Amino acid sequence: MNIIIINGPNINLLGKRETEIYGDLSFNTFLNTIQKRYPTIEITHFQSNIEGELIDKIQEVGFNCDGIILNAAAYTHTSIGIGDAVKAITTPVVEVHISNTFSREEFRHTSFISPNAKGVILGFGLKSYELALQSFIK
Repeated sequence: MNIIIINGPNINLLGKRETEIYGDLSFNTFLNTIQKRYPTIEITHFQSNIEGELIDKIQEVGFNCDGIILNAAAYTHTSIGIGDAVKAITTPVVEVHISNTFSREEFRHTSFISPNAKGVILGFGLKSYELALQSFIK
């Protein structure tokens, strides 16, 4: 099984940025942990702060992997293009958020990704990614 995690803007700052919301663990440390926990699953990762690069990656992998775990971060609420990219591909996508976006600012209550995602997991910290991964295990 081949799963890719695609992260949007500022996820590269996990462990340093707003630790009261996002925790003090870096994403790479977390990724190493789940890769060891699920050794039979190929888990790769891509992160960009640039919207077009996220769209390019979704299009690149969206027809040839078993699943995409997507945390588009702030682009979730603003990017029609990322939403359209998710709609255009055949690989199932699980939208993930570290925080509970519904307990935050009003603009974070809208997602352009959710209507075309297999599911949405939010509010469980980095565990949200592992829950998304488990949703792909048959």
